[in-house]
Amino acid sequence: MPFATFDELIAFLPQLESPLHEMQDIILANLVAIGEIPAPTFEERKRVEFLQERFTDIEMLDCSTDEMENVYAILPGETGEKHLLVTAHLDTIFPDDDDHTITMSADEVTGTAVADNSLGIAVMASLPYLLRRLNLRLQSNVILMGAARTLGRGNLAGLRFFLENSRMPIQAGIAVEGIELGRLSYSSVGMLRGEITCLVPDDYDWTRFDTTGAITNLNEVINQILALPLPRQPRTSVVLGSIEGGEQAYGKIAKFAQLRFEIRSESADVVESIREEIQEIVMEQAAKTNKTITAEFFGKRTPGGLAISHPLCRQTRRIMEALSIEPHISPSLSGLSAFIDRKIPAITLGITKGQRTKDPEETILIAPIAKGVAQLIGVLLAIDGGFCDETR
Repeated sequence: MPFATFDELIAFLPQLESPLHEMQDIILANLVAIGEIPAPTFEERKRVEFLQERFTDIEMLDCSTDEMENVYAILPGETGEKHLLVTAHLDTIFPDDDDHTITMSADEVTGTAVADNSLGIAVMASLPYLLRRLNLRLQSNVILMGAARTLGRGNLAGLRFFLENSRMPIQAGIAVEGIELGRLSYSSVGMLRGEITCLVPDDYDWTRFDTTGAITNLNEVINQILALPLPRQPRTSVVLGSIEGGEQAYGKIAKFAQLRFEIRSESADVVESIREEIQEIVMEQAAKTNKTITAEFFGKRTPGGLAISHPLCRQTRRIMEALSIEPHISPSLSGLSAFIDRKIPAITLGITKGQRTKDPEETILIAPIAKGVAQLIGVLLAIDGGFCDETR
């Protein structure tokens, strides 16, 4: 259903909300089925099998998996001259022995990882069916992909692998996240994650002068990190995410402590400089205390992305406004970075509103889902129609 002008597309979009609301049971059924399948990073296989089955049921082309446990299939377009990639990450931060039961009320869905990112996967899995019911056929091929090994130490390995090895040139990408409706990410800040671990060996000589445990030593490292001078421009921060350690006793000296953190900056050079400074702090503290203190870095993101004036960003904002969605523009630390590395125009979109993210009681609202899916379809139609091309 090609549109002659972008204004025609904008006028059409509000008409999608009502039929999508009537079809939302398809999305919710997929959400419950997917959400109750545990998928910690590097253990996404059962979700891969579920998506393979769904893609096969709706007769998509070339349903495949790869070495990284990505799963993808092609929704063929009328001409197939362009290839658009819609992706949602398969993995979650929750271990497989957590309770993954999903509960649903008239207004909400609650459960482990429903927002991040079971809803994103459910919407992607439902998209071919929804487009067929809406009688919408794109000119471009749409590749739907569940990306494995995205979070934490996964470091976007699945999506990076696919983009590096795909025989199909990708003209544009959309990363789908369950929340937050209105999210529009088109750029990424530089980022590096790290863990600092302090271990005290069992044979440590506690008779030494000024002997301390792992927590005290890690605390000294933290104090030195907090004292690092950070530039205001480019904007830079060090986020201390979590700390754990100690023993299950009041009077027992801790032999283990660990800090998880992120370095964020608009400059890749600044990220690297801070990494070097933190590494030096750790090495100095280890030498001074004769304890094993190590720093491990992973999860690197390169700053970059589209300009706010890029047609993909501009037309997406107009689509949101046509659907009465208030855009919330923010940089991304998720899959968008993999597209940026390959210089592929891409954005990240959220589907609904939610609360208690990264909590076993994650909750999403049902009512806004239809609007969020209408937004996604609108952006796909805009890219397909060439309305987001820089050369248009």
